[in-house]
Amino acid sequence: MSGDESTLPESLRAALVRAGFADDAGSTTLITREMTSDVARARVLALRAARRRGLLAPSDWLRAIGDPDATVRREALTLYAHHGPDDLDVVAAVIDSLGDADALVVDAAAFALGEHQVAAAVDALARVAGGHDDARCREAAVAALGSIGDERGRAAVIAALADKAPVRRRAVVALANFEGPDVEAALASAREDRDWQVRAAADQLGAEEL
Repeated sequence: MSGDESTLPESLRAALVRAGFADDAGSTTLITREMTSDVARARVLALRAARRRGLLAPSDWLRAIGDPDATVRREALTLYAHHGPDDLDVVAAVIDSLGDADALVVDAAAFALGEHQVAAAVDALARVAGGHDDARCREAAVAALGSIGDERGRAAVIAALADKAPVRRRAVVALANFEGPDVEAALASAREDRDWQVRAAADQLGAEEL
């Protein structure tokens, strides 16, 4: 599969958008056909239309999450965050996406896992939070760990307070879902952080606990 939006006729783009709001057999056929198009942009639009129409089976999610094109994978994970099924194979594919070569795919996967509060993803998210080369991915993983609130993620969230400022800010917010002396010590340190937004977030969290 290859291609980009420049090879997708305007008429097809418009037809796929309309198909997402239709309920006739012809629109369903169009969506189904274009989900396996040679053009990535067609697959993205068909995926959106299929989600809107409730046409996506687990096999469709799996194909899109594993698509050869990163833009399709990102779209699938973004849609999954709010509309994806709890199918075990699909959840496993989302967790596997944390190892994707594309940083934005990893970011989207972390967000989706946090939205679904997938406890099975905690160990993988902790590895991303502590070792990914891209700070956006580390930040997204920390946020997901906070959303899930599993104790296995505590150490990774606390460790993130030594990361770049955006990650540290996210870690402070994530700590709201954890308790204990180590958390209190981490927040006390964050109140002295060199970044004013980190300090403000820690102060706000402390105020909310009073």
